Amino acid sequence: MQSSLPPRASADDAFRAGFTSLVGRPNAGKSTLTNALVGQKVAITSAKPQTTRHTIRGIVHRETYQLILVDTPGLHRPRTLLGQRLNDLVADTLSEVDAIGFCIPANEKIGPGDRFIANQLAAVGNKPIIALVTKTDLVDRQALTEQLLAVAALGQEVLGADGWADVVPVSAVDGFQVETVAVVLAGFMPLSPVLYPDGELTDEPEAVMVAELVREAALEGVRDELPHSLAVVVEEIVPREGRSADSPLLDVRVNLYVERPSQKAIIIGRAGTRLRDVGTTARKGIEALLGTRVYLDLHVKIAKDWQRDPKALVKLGF
Repeated sequence: MQSSLPPRASADDAFRAGFTSLVGRPNAGKSTLTNALVGQKVAITSAKPQTTRHTIRGIVHRETYQLILVDTPGLHRPRTLLGQRLNDLVADTLSEVDAIGFCIPANEKIGPGDRFIANQLAAVGNKPIIALVTKTDLVDRQALTEQLLAVAALGQEVLGADGWADVVPVSAVDGFQVETVAVVLAGFMPLSPVLYPDGELTDEPEAVMVAELVREAALEGVRDELPHSLAVVVEEIVPREGRSADSPLLDVRVNLYVERPSQKAIIIGRAGTRLRDVGTTARKGIEALLGTRVYLDLHVKIAKDWQRDPKALVKLGF
């Protein structure tokens, strides 16, 4: 397999730029690693699985290369129409990138979900696949060594004797080998001019980023079923009329959709206390993103069984 892969970059190579996708089962650390590589939050993170719903692109700028990171939903065996569409989104993304980073947590034994994804990646074709053993801060040296050996064995099992193009342990939390991951991925990028202007960290529209920040805040500390049932839509982002140039204010109106009244009650909380906390947390992130003060107006609505309704999925942006 490796003989047909692009050569690694050397000190004498010209500039390299390209696209790479981080994949793995839900909650494998993909979004956290994306943010660590970029150096700023561009992807939603949560302790709950399946929190990524869009392909968030993070852009890594270095002197000799540029990486465009495509953060996809976690690959999984779909149980709903939404789940199938998320898997289709991953498949479409993988067909277009230059290299794939397969995230496998260091603190969890390789299971059926990892094998399912590994076989899906093997079927993609001639793409370099780099195994990224994430969350190394959660295990000791012996456990990490055992996981690295297990990951290498999985690569040989699904790809043949050569296995993965590389295996890199990394911790996005404490920064361990984050830069090494960037260098390894960059080595598989094609020779190319710069693809995005220096300083640009993502090409996602502001409304998508705002929706992700609200969704992340809403998912903190809630029951397991809610992440799959929550969709966030930004209705408008408009300047407040009558404000002076030196004291601008943006009105941001956002709808949060759930599938059942009981889920609406979870989001709102007793006497609206939880929704206020969601608004306070999200507003801080949105103001940092947009660079100005924000009035955030949140409304929770019910869209019954939207994950299984094709029309509702289109309306909600899936």
